Amino acid sequence: MSDLFTPYELKALVLKNRVVMPPMCQYAVENQDGIPNDWHFVHYVSRAVGGAGFIIVEMSGVHPDGRITNKDTGIWRDEQIGAYRKITDAVHSYGAKIAIQLGHAGRKALDADPPVAPSAIPFDERSKTPLALTGEGIAEMVSAYREGARRAVEAGFDTVEIHGAHGYLIHQFHSPLTNVREDEYGADPILFGEQVVQAVKEVLPPEMPLLMRVSAKEYVEGGYNEAYALEFCRRYKAAGVDLFHVSSGGEGPIGSNGGPNAGPAYQVDLAEYIRSGLQVPVIAVGRLDDFAEAQAVIAEKKAELVAIGRGMLSDPYWTLHAQEALGGIDKGNVPGPYERGIWKRK
Repeated sequence: MSDLFTPYELKALVLKNRVVMPPMCQYAVENQDGIPNDWHFVHYVSRAVGGAGFIIVEMSGVHPDGRITNKDTGIWRDEQIGAYRKITDAVHSYGAKIAIQLGHAGRKALDADPPVAPSAIPFDERSKTPLALTGEGIAEMVSAYREGARRAVEAGFDTVEIHGAHGYLIHQFHSPLTNVREDEYGADPILFGEQVVQAVKEVLPPEMPLLMRVSAKEYVEGGYNEAYALEFCRRYKAAGVDLFHVSSGGEGPIGSNGGPNAGPAYQVDLAEYIRSGLQVPVIAVGRLDDFAEAQAVIAEKKAELVAIGRGMLSDPYWTLHAQEALGGIDKGNVPGPYERGIWKRK
């Protein structure tokens, strides 16, 4: 039986276990230059030491105005590559694999003046009114994703994840709440994301799988449901996405934390729906901090991988502690200096 601690392989990506640290913005960049620093190095490498099989670096802007804030990481220029390389080399040295999430915040870019979006609709009454992207601007944006992916490969990442969820730019094109364009990108709301996927695939090695994070439903009147999400995921799979990281929300008053009754594993059914509907591997995410809950997702074949977000913010060694609690840990899993604290000799 597969469990959290069995290996997983997708193309050239070979993971030692099924535990994923998902992208979570740290808002810790100095000098507004988008370059990860010592905080980011410790943050990611400590989770590799702690046993996670797969780490996904926080949403990193493909354009300086594509970050949520100016304290976010970016990958829009070659001078940023070296700092990422330091992180990827260290993560690899501890047996984990690492990806980076490429994104653009669109109308949610708080420090952009003005932000850009599919249509000139602000997020709320406190937000700036975005500038609707022109056709030329959309083409430049697609190119920015392509170049971000190229830099990611040069920086030593094992793969990349495109952020198409949580009310950011690609999601804004999906949503009827934010895309009222009258051109081809309004007639076909999936077209922009599809072009981004195709552009990124152009610069990835053929053996490198492509990931995409999606919101499978919106928790707001007039928003889309999981049937629509299945349709755009079908298009993205055909364009080259190999695995979907299935979340929800991001538009309207309820963000990516789920509806009012969201509890443990509240998004797992959405991941399973995309998985079974498209016969495609998925990452399940959303309040899976309980060891047994995370284990059950894999054992019951609801997803190939599970992402542990807030649990890993609280505990860098979540994976080792899960393995200890579930009875699967042995001396070989624990870094030598930590044996006395984690590995309990029998």
